[in-house]
Parts: sequence; structure tokens; C-alpha cells
Amino acid sequence: MSVHQITDPDDDRIADYRALTDVELRTRWEPPHGLFIAEGELVLRRALRAGYPPRSFLVDAKRVDQLADLDTGDAPVYAATPDVLERATGFHVHRGVLASFRRLPLPSPADLLATARRVVILEDVNNHTNLGAIFRAVAALGVDGVLLSPSCADPLYRRSVRVSMGEVFAVPYAKLEPWPDGLAQVRAAGFTVLAMTPAPDAVPIQRLTADQRARAALLLGAEGAGLSRAAQAASDVRVVIPMRRNVDSLNVAAATAVACWELGRDDPL
Repeated sequence: MSVHQITDPDDDRIADYRALTDVELRTRWEPPHGLFIAEGELVLRRALRAGYPPRSFLVDAKRVDQLADLDTGDAPVYAATPDVLERATGFHVHRGVLASFRRLPLPSPADLLATARRVVILEDVNNHTNLGAIFRAVAALGVDGVLLSPSCADPLYRRSVRVSMGEVFAVPYAKLEPWPDGLAQVRAAGFTVLAMTPAPDAVPIQRLTADQRARAALLLGAEGAGLSRAAQAASDVRVVIPMRRNVDSLNVAAATAVACWELGRDDPL
């Protein structure tokens, strides 16, 4: 493994890592350039195992040995002091390990649905922390894929990847367009679209029929706003998680986890 020392935070060789805390800048930079940033050794290794090709690695000079067993291929390894890392990235890189990876082509919704038994569909979920937590729950609870409305946040944004603990690499996802008309494609593929809502007339999730559970597409909206009326109208059943103590709803990531567990509670482990 050839290691290149970086002493200047403005060195063009580490341009992929510049201003990582600037969400607007990173949104303009990463998807158009076909890259994403992985933070932390565990996440980096999971990206490699998932087949994402590395562009480069950027590490604290004292942690270079942590990557000694990796096949880095042609991707350069850059090492710098914590001060240089912080000035380049815009934050204290306390995990000490970053990597830039090339994105892989997304599957089409049709291809994802063809091999899935249960999916989660998200509308306007643009909080990166929530999105990462949702992907982690989806991976843990046996859901086969995620469909995103066009306005959802990028699952491969650094914060989403970190919060998911790299599980965004384990769960297939696709963009569902047009929205919400694309939900008709989900229904045509044999799924029952279950719209999560706190509405008092919604069906308690534990009372869904076996047919409604068989091939379930769980539809959730953004924090606060919830699902749009159009998305609810395009669903088959409106579903609620019953609440106590006058709590009206859960955080969208928590609601996803509860609902996914309920739908899969009888699955063999």
C-alpha cells in the first residue's frame, strides 16, 4: 500500500473530501461526480465488501496501519495530521478514517420489486439521520428494498451512511418516479401499499389480514408533515401504530422499525 503524505488542506488530490459538513455543497458535488464518502473503518470495510470501487482513502497518519490488510487496488491512500484533516473536511475526524467511493448504478423499481417480498417506500424523507436509521432498521428486520420519492435525501450522503452503520450498502434501493403515480407500478407488481398515518380511522397494523401482509409495501412520509394526500389516495390501506398516553406519532425511523417488525414477526429467523 503506497501512502502519500498531505500537508496542505487545499491539496487538489483530496478535493473529494473538502467541506464535508456543507450539505448544499456536497449535494452539488457528490452525485454529479458519481462518488460518496464513507466515514469510519467499519463503514469503509462494508462498502468494499459490497463491491463499491474506491477512489481514494484519507486517514489520520497515526492510523494508516488500520488499512494495512485491505486491497486498495489503484486507489491512493493519503495520510495527514488531525489538524490538516479538520481544515480540509470542516470537522474533527475523530474516527480518523475516510474514503471516497464510486457509486454503482441503481436498479430500476421494476427490477427491485421483481425479487422482493416486502419493501419500504419513503416520501419526502430528507433528513439524513432519519434516512440512515431507516436503512439500518430495514436491513435488520428483513425488508428486501427501499423505494424513494424524487425529493428524498441521498442514502449515500456521509451522515446517512454513518447512521446506518453501512447498512445502506446491504439494502437495494431505487427512485420511484413519477411521484406519486409511480405507486401504481408497486400495486401492479402485486404489492399492497400500506400508508402509515396517525389518522384515527386508520387500521391498526396488528389487525391487517394475511393477504394484506403477504406482499407489503410500507409507505411513510417525512417527519412532521407525514404523507401527502395524493400518496395516501394512491395507497391500498391506511395503517396506524396504536399509541398510548396521548402520543400522536413516532419519529419516522422509529415508526419504520416498529412497523417492519410487526409485518415480519412471523418470519423464520
